[in-house]
This record gives sequence, structure tokens and C-alpha cells, in this order.
Amino acid sequence: MALEHFDWEVGDVLVLNLTGPITLGPGTREFRQLIADTLESGKKNILLNMAEVYYIDSSGLGELVAAYTAATRRGGKLKLMKLTQRVQDLVQLTKVYRIFEVFDDETTAVRSFEVVPDHEAGPTA
Repeated sequence: MALEHFDWEVGDVLVLNLTGPITLGPGTREFRQLIADTLESGKKNILLNMAEVYYIDSSGLGELVAAYTAATRRGGKLKLMKLTQRVQDLVQLTKVYRIFEVFDDETTAVRSFEVVPDHEAGPTA
């Protein structure tokens, strides 16, 4: 099964719903192209819904990190949501969780992209 996706926007956040494996070969090529196309279209805040990504290998993890780097270099953010247990275990084992913000639900994840202006952040000491 190839990696498939559909997307929707919530404010200025593009939610990419991924289905299938992100593995060496077609999976990583499709994922890389999807991220490149998304960033080229001007979308900077990307939330990956991983609820239906049932497998990811080391190449897939590498592509996730590359996607994070690409988004960051363009002034954007890339975050993960709804990891399956298998993917969550791999992210923890490889310590990739140190790079990504991971969320259990869409509402919290989308809110995390909002920037609080300095004057609303409250007094600083």
C-alpha cells in the first residue's frame, strides 16, 4: 500500500492526514514531494495527522526530520498528531520526540501554532 493523503485547513494551519507506511522507496518519495509541494504553495504551519500511519522505518524517520528542517528554514512549523502506538514507540526509542511537538487531538495541536504577541504574554521579571 502506498502512502496516501488528504488535507484541510484550520485557520493558517494545514492538516495533512496521512494513510499508509512511510518507508524507504515510494513512501519516502511521496512524503518528501508532499512536504515540498506544501511549502512551495506558501503553507508554513503543517500538522501531520499520523493516526493511519501504521508503519515508519528509519528512512521515514529521516524524512520526518528533513520535513521539520525544511519547514523551520522557511519560518514555519511542523508538528505531529495522533501517533499510532507502533510509531510512538519508534519515536520514543529513537529520541525523535525531542525534535517534534506531538499532540493527541487536533484542537490542542492547532492552538499550539498560535503566537501570543509579547504585549499579551504578561509581565516579565
